[in-house]
Amino acid sequence: MSRTLTDAERQLLMQTLKQRFEQNRSRHDNISWEQVADRLETHPAQLWSLNEMEKTGGEPDVIGIQKNGAVVFCDCAAESPKDRRSLCYDREALDARKANKPKDSAIDVAERMGIELLTETQYRSLQQLGQFDTKTSSWVKTPDDVRQRGGALFCDRRYDMVFLYHNGADSYYAARGFRGILEI
Repeated sequence: MSRTLTDAERQLLMQTLKQRFEQNRSRHDNISWEQVADRLETHPAQLWSLNEMEKTGGEPDVIGIQKNGAVVFCDCAAESPKDRRSLCYDREALDARKANKPKDSAIDVAERMGIELLTETQYRSLQQLGQFDTKTSSWVKTPDDVRQRGGALFCDRRYDMVFLYHNGADSYYAARGFRGILEI
């Protein structure tokens, strides 16, 4: 599989990202599109990952800039990305499941896409920028001590509050997916 975009795909992605950026200024008040575009132009290899986020329903948008100049993109779709749902947490959980296996795991899909699952802290920060996962939920990076005991963590927003829950890592639901983050 090629991890590069054609010129047409790149142009369409850049148009989509710019339009979303302009429509959601509150997510990135002190950042200009020119800063973002310059960073993307100097790191073209990561456009493929952004395009994968877009193709799977993530609606990636800029949520910040790091001190080193890296632009931070995150899935900002209202609900957990539609083409990244019904996944267990990781490969170990997928392999351990004997019956009714899901198609894949969140960790494996994220790795193939070149993105990371959000941590609980990142998830809570995202929720300061809007209301996300009011009907769905999203797996978040799970601490090793929880994962070693067979569990995994997920979050959602209900009753105007963000909740953190646990489940068996091998569980999967049609309304649970994952949100990704990518620093470029």
